[in-house]
Amino acid sequence: MESIKPYKKEFTYSYCLGAFPSIELIKARPELVKGVYIHSSYTDRETLEAMLFRYQIPILEGDRIISRVSEKENVFVVAVFEKYECTLEKNQPHIILVNPGNMGNLGTILRTAAALGIYDIGIIRPGVDSFHPKVVRSSMGALFRLRHAYFNTFEEYKTAYPKHELFPFMLQGEKKLTIENCPRADLFSLIFGNEATGLPESYRQIGTSVMIPQSLDVDSLNLTIAVGIGTFLFMSSKN
Repeated sequence: MESIKPYKKEFTYSYCLGAFPSIELIKARPELVKGVYIHSSYTDRETLEAMLFRYQIPILEGDRIISRVSEKENVFVVAVFEKYECTLEKNQPHIILVNPGNMGNLGTILRTAAALGIYDIGIIRPGVDSFHPKVVRSSMGALFRLRHAYFNTFEEYKTAYPKHELFPFMLQGEKKLTIENCPRADLFSLIFGNEATGLPESYRQIGTSVMIPQSLDVDSLNLTIAVGIGTFLFMSSKN
């Protein structure tokens, strides 16, 4: 395997930084793993090597390579994997992120979605690179349990999935979400805007706009918190 370099978006492969997300990658998509670098000071080497041997994944040495591709000092395992494409399931609920701009937030949202039972994530461009190592690590490997797909416009997404009920989350949404009055729907799309600007006003005309009640002491909720609350309420109310 050729010497790997610091990640760039145009690469056909990416890196999983850290033992836990790397193990999650191996469990979920072992066929994508090109090889795993193990640091000489990694303490649970025997367990990891047994897993790699079982899936016939190359075990690679390279303390210097690990330090080259990782910005953090506490990374002892780096898995190299091929990027891949997904298609969202037509008969499952979706989370739609419009122009997400923060890699850590995207990773946390992916992890939250998997925890709450939504496994299909749509991203409207422009948006951060879902395969960036920072996204992969902040998802703690949940990325590999999900299906995610990019769309050039929201109209492109809506045309591909016309049967989903649409619920844009907006500060001035027409319907306040509570445990008692959360809409009940089996097939829905929860739509969230950019961390800084939220959804454009035009989204108020799409489906049923909703809002999460909050105090006046803050201007808005953090995107990852809003996604968590909204997803929990809709999945709890799901028919």
